[in-house]
Amino acid sequence: MTATISTQTVGRGPAKGPAVSSPRRSKEKRRQRTLTWVLAVISLFTVAPLIAVAVLALSPADAPTLPYAVPSSLTFDNIVRIFNVGEFPLWLWNSFLYSAVSVVVVLLTASMAAYALARKRFPGRNALLWAIIATMMVPVQATLIPTFILISKMGGVNTLWGLILPTLANAQAIFLIRQFVRDMPEELFDAARIDGAGEWRTFWQIVLPLIRPVLATLAIFVFLWHWNDLLWPLVVGQSDAARTLTVGLATLNTETASTSNVMAATLVSFLPCLVIFALLQKHIVASITHSGVKG
Repeated sequence: MTATISTQTVGRGPAKGPAVSSPRRSKEKRRQRTLTWVLAVISLFTVAPLIAVAVLALSPADAPTLPYAVPSSLTFDNIVRIFNVGEFPLWLWNSFLYSAVSVVVVLLTASMAAYALARKRFPGRNALLWAIIATMMVPVQATLIPTFILISKMGGVNTLWGLILPTLANAQAIFLIRQFVRDMPEELFDAARIDGAGEWRTFWQIVLPLIRPVLATLAIFVFLWHWNDLLWPLVVGQSDAARTLTVGLATLNTETASTSNVMAATLVSFLPCLVIFALLQKHIVASITHSGVKG
């Protein structure tokens, strides 16, 4: 009797595990498959416009346009042609200077300000911080006319420095870097002071190397903000020589240019953003998570 009960007990015990867990596993797999398909469909809708731009940019000039037909052959003639038409190379160069110089200066000045706001004690520090945060709530359109009047009186209209100067103060960059610097261990700064390191040495050799993830993330954001900026370059760059790529593409649509040429210019303008994002995208999640959770 004892042997019979033991056998039944042993036989029933392990059998309950798979019977209970198997439906849960299958339900979890179905949920994952459903989520995968939903994300795949959303991704397809997201990438579809870019694919259409690439196809139209690489299509021959006499090929039928989408969605009526797909060209039977692709060519790079439109991309070569766009570099020989008008001021497109100059627009591309202006956009690159506008974005690259802004990235370097914004990251440098924002990191200095963030270090001072996070680690230095001085009267009015909190008031200054809240004033910087308050500027993030003011729309760009509200300051557009005063900024243009100021730059115009300084002689900055139709110049690159007039285009770049008003965009160098970035409150979002200061706030985000401050979150990183504030969460650094105090022991690092105590050790630096014991070793006799001054403020500049502490900033360059301790702070900057440790905030590289957030600097890389901000480099992507600042580059994209300036590369895709239309309103301010449209206002301050009133001549062809001072236009950026976004403004030039907007005027290119109104001129005698084929759809293939316009799409080729659009594709070329997108490639730098794709390259920058591909090189630095691994830092985005880590830096935003760090500042959001610990800040």
